[in-house]
Amino acid sequence: MATPGELARLRTQLSPDEVEHLQRLLGSWSLLADLSFSDLLLVAPVAAPAPGSGPQLVVLGQVRPNNRATVVTQDFVGQTVAESRWESTAEALHAGHLVEGTIFSSEFNTDLRVWNVPVRFGSKVIGVMMRVRGPVEEAPSPYERVYLGVFERLCSMVADSTFPYADIDFGTQETPRVGDGSIVVDGSGRIEFATPNAVNALHRMGAYSPPEGSRFEEVGLDGSLIANALKSGSPVLEEIERRPDVAVLVQVLPLLGEGRVAGALILLRDVTDLRRLGRLVLSKDAAIREVHHRVKNNLQTISALLRLQARRTEAGDGRLALLEAERRVRSIAIVHEILSREPGDQIPFAEMIAALVAMAEDSVVGGSVEIVVDGDLGEGTVDVATPFAVALAELLQNAVEHAFRAPGQGVGQILVRLRRSNAHLVAEVRDSGPGLPEGFDIDASPSLGLSIVRDLVTVQMGGSLTLANVEPEEGQGAIARIEVPYS
Repeated sequence: MATPGELARLRTQLSPDEVEHLQRLLGSWSLLADLSFSDLLLVAPVAAPAPGSGPQLVVLGQVRPNNRATVVTQDFVGQTVAESRWESTAEALHAGHLVEGTIFSSEFNTDLRVWNVPVRFGSKVIGVMMRVRGPVEEAPSPYERVYLGVFERLCSMVADSTFPYADIDFGTQETPRVGDGSIVVDGSGRIEFATPNAVNALHRMGAYSPPEGSRFEEVGLDGSLIANALKSGSPVLEEIERRPDVAVLVQVLPLLGEGRVAGALILLRDVTDLRRLGRLVLSKDAAIREVHHRVKNNLQTISALLRLQARRTEAGDGRLALLEAERRVRSIAIVHEILSREPGDQIPFAEMIAALVAMAEDSVVGGSVEIVVDGDLGEGTVDVATPFAVALAELLQNAVEHAFRAPGQGVGQILVRLRRSNAHLVAEVRDSGPGLPEGFDIDASPSLGLSIVRDLVTVQMGGSLTLANVEPEEGQGAIARIEVPYS
């Protein structure tokens, strides 16, 4: 399904600025749907109708109200309709003024009432916003009459090209809805109407006087936010904190008429619980990172002790075993070090592998090694990253040890290829050494490192491990390949 912007570019002759204006309207018109208790459609003229079909309209957007049952169950977005079928809509498009009419509904087998509001950009009508109402409606309540009055004022702004507000994409942000709490003020900032939810939000902010007929300053609140919006004619969105335990999100939408600000719609949402939950999440996240930091510190302490013990041990198998154990502990510490810095439980494999490569390069004695990494594995959880890090560290160390024909002879080359496909993580480590001996069998190999890799990959992660020599036509060396499932 194409986006509204793509539909407009493919099916209409609207300019980029006109398309952007329609997209801003689509980003904020859920407010209009809730104020009107109605389904809304946005249509524009088709640039090149099919031969013999006559002028057509294409539906670019559709929105349903959150406070009333929908009467347009069909999804019209992307469909074209002949102007002869929606005559009142075509009249609003060409005449440039609001037109009331009907469209036939096969679901209700009757006509639905429609308000057709021309959408103007500058001096040009570029589309029509259709308010579709049910065949039968009850008399509106006092609250609904106020909402409908504000809706009509905003429709006038749509027809005057003053709504949506220029260069303001407030619809993409976290904004209050009509049902969260609504206040209507006149051009001087005096409150004309407030819903019960809005009054509750004012109470949370410490204002207990009856709001209607008063300004915000007169009920004990800062009115500068409303004053700025009324003066500038631009919407304002701000979160107000009253005491450490109360937070209210306030959005002020100026209502324009005849070239001046004639009032404003103020939406309030009590976000105290959301902010408290957010603080708890941040606190929990900080605690988890602190745990990983302490685990990393403990592992580094163990690594240092093993390294110190190796220095005090005579050269031979004992010292080698201690140094290998120290390196394995350090590879696990790398994972916890990254988790102690990054929020959440996802580890960027690129950062982890860069640290493992640096550790492998530092282990080279009597020569130099060039390790090249090709590809990326994205992110992974700690239960996969930890065994993967230990396994890859072992393969890198094994490659470093076999990347030279003889100690101190030239530069060894290691290529690490990474890819993520078909819900699997794949890593290949290729060295430039003499390759595997003839008849090599990984299951019969006495190498502790390869045994660790095999157990981690096949048993713990449910993957596969293969070792083979490079094809003769591709040079020399060995390739170790691990593949583990990861969705």
